[in-house]
Amino acid sequence: MHKILIISYLLFLSVAAYSDEYSKRREEMVRLQIEERGVQDTNVLKALREVPRHLFVPDTLKGFAYEDRPLPIGYGQTISQPYIVALMTELIKPAKIFKVLEIGTGSGYQAAILSRLVKEVYTVEIISKLLETAEIKFSQLNYTNIFTLWGDGYYGWEKHSPYDAIVVTCAVEFVPPPLIKQLKAGGSMIIPVGPPFHTQELLLIRKTKDGNILTDVIGNVLFVSMTREKK
Repeated sequence: MHKILIISYLLFLSVAAYSDEYSKRREEMVRLQIEERGVQDTNVLKALREVPRHLFVPDTLKGFAYEDRPLPIGYGQTISQPYIVALMTELIKPAKIFKVLEIGTGSGYQAAILSRLVKEVYTVEIISKLLETAEIKFSQLNYTNIFTLWGDGYYGWEKHSPYDAIVVTCAVEFVPPPLIKQLKAGGSMIIPVGPPFHTQELLLIRKTKDGNILTDVIGNVLFVSMTREKK
């Protein structure tokens, strides 16, 4: 009995130390990769400190989870570089009352970050295995304000529109009209636009109160292309 208690206690200490190490690496990631590069929204920084990015990457890549780079997650997809996640999140100016649409669930990390900042996150993914894995993570972490849909992200998720903001985590050659339609007047969308396998432009699109569309180029990025449903 005493041996079992000792082993359990040692296991607890090992897990605690392991978790503490990830916390330290997360703090370092935020400080060096994100704050120093100009992201200032305190709530966004807090979310990045809280969400365990290492749980959203394959087990074999956990050691690289807090490095300043994207990582493969299978099926030709990636989890975005932490700085890009932070930048895109800050640019939509998230608020607790927001309803946000994400196109391209992928690993689930971007949706997880958004869920700490807004009222509801609606996320669409066309690769069923990725969506299933992300759903498991959301459940394990008790992120109950994330709602998922298996489908073609080009068409958005009209049922729950309009959205205060839309975050697109895959590149398109032109902005999908359904997404513009589903964006609330006064809302904003962040989206990478450009050809596949080439540098794209990260665009911040705003819909004015009277329905006009304003576009700002934020910078150059490189995202995997949007996967479309085969007809």
